[in-house]
Amino acid sequence: MTTAIYGVGSMGGAVLDGLVAGGGAQVLAVVRRSEQADRLREQYAEHPGVEVVEPEDAAARADVHLLLVKPYGVADLLEAISPSLRPDAIVVSMALGVSLADLAGHLSAGTAAIRAMPNTPAKVGQGMTVLSPSDDVSDEQLTRVRELLAPTGRTIVLPESQQDAATAVSGSAPAYVYLFVEGLVDAGVAQGLTRPQALAMATQAVRGAGAMLAETGEDPAVLRTHVTSPGGSTAAALARLEAHGMRHALADAVKACTDRSAGR
Repeated sequence: MTTAIYGVGSMGGAVLDGLVAGGGAQVLAVVRRSEQADRLREQYAEHPGVEVVEPEDAAARADVHLLLVKPYGVADLLEAISPSLRPDAIVVSMALGVSLADLAGHLSAGTAAIRAMPNTPAKVGQGMTVLSPSDDVSDEQLTRVRELLAPTGRTIVLPESQQDAATAVSGSAPAYVYLFVEGLVDAGVAQGLTRPQALAMATQAVRGAGAMLAETGEDPAVLRTHVTSPGGSTAAALARLEAHGMRHALADAVKACTDRSAGR
């Protein structure tokens, strides 16, 4: 299966790296600037499965088309490639806020389209991509897309009406985690740790806690109690976080992200 990636910026690059790391990927990369095309050819010179091509070439050759351009560029891109798409092509838009109706307005009737929200840990095979298929997407086509994206991490299928909330809880969430780690490291340095020591410990704490959540299937509240002795030091720390409104801040942040994604 040949995949076209239109737009290889931060998110597009993360998806491309994830696919390449999975091995055996046949990817046609499409970028606007010649200097970026040259850089990609050099970067992936040892990966013969990656080619840098023009949009129309990618449209005619690829089975699955991943749109990772800026939202304002999707309409023009689809107008350019739609005439060359194969009848059985699958178009997956990973552009924020571009609806299935928007896609349908620039594609031939019956073209399979999926709205998707990835996140940057796809680069290291630990991403999450939220998929919302149109009615024209068959179960077999959806399975093909999920298998294609498997090297980048996990996928989940949700109704399109939940895409904006998914953006806030998944697409943008790595930034929240990085901010948390940044603050934890600064706090550790203030208590006498070196920055490399604090970063190593905070990074492993996040990695380990995430693995515990994923592998045990326990509710986070239950796992939290396993670390928190009554009247102990962890309880004292959590009480301060609650006093400073950590839950409220997260709820407010997720709502703000959801509203911005929805254009409100």
